[in-house]
Amino acid sequence: MKCLVVDDSATMRRIVVNALKSIGYDDVAEAGDGSDALQKCDASVELVITDWNMPVMGGLDFVKAMRANPQHGKTPILMVTTRSVKEDILQAVEAGVSGYILKPFTPQVLKEKIDQILSLASGSA
Repeated sequence: MKCLVVDDSATMRRIVVNALKSIGYDDVAEAGDGSDALQKCDASVELVITDWNMPVMGGLDFVKAMRANPQHGKTPILMVTTRSVKEDILQAVEAGVSGYILKPFTPQVLKEKIDQILSLASGSA
C-alpha cells in the first residue's frame, strides 16, 4: 500500500515514515505542503497522512482539495497534528479527514488508527 506523508517539517516526515516502516508500510512518498502533495497524489496513493499547519497550502485546505477530486474523494486521510482543541478536530472532520492523531504519538497508536480508518474505508467501499 502506498502512503503519502505531508508535513513541512522534514524531521516530522522522517518520524512518520520511520513509524510507518516499523509497522510494515514500505512504499511511502513525502511532500512538504498541501500543494506539493496534490502534485504527488496519483492513483497509486491509498493512504494520506497530513499535518495541519503548513505553508503554501495547509492541511485543512489540502484535505478539502482531496475530497473535491473524484479520484481521491474516498482516499483515507489521517491528520497528525498538535492541534488539540475540540473545534479544530471538528473542523478537520468536517473537511473530510478519516482520522485524527495528536503529536507526539507512538508507532502503535499510528498503526491502530490506520487499521481503524482502513477498516472503515473498506466497509464503505
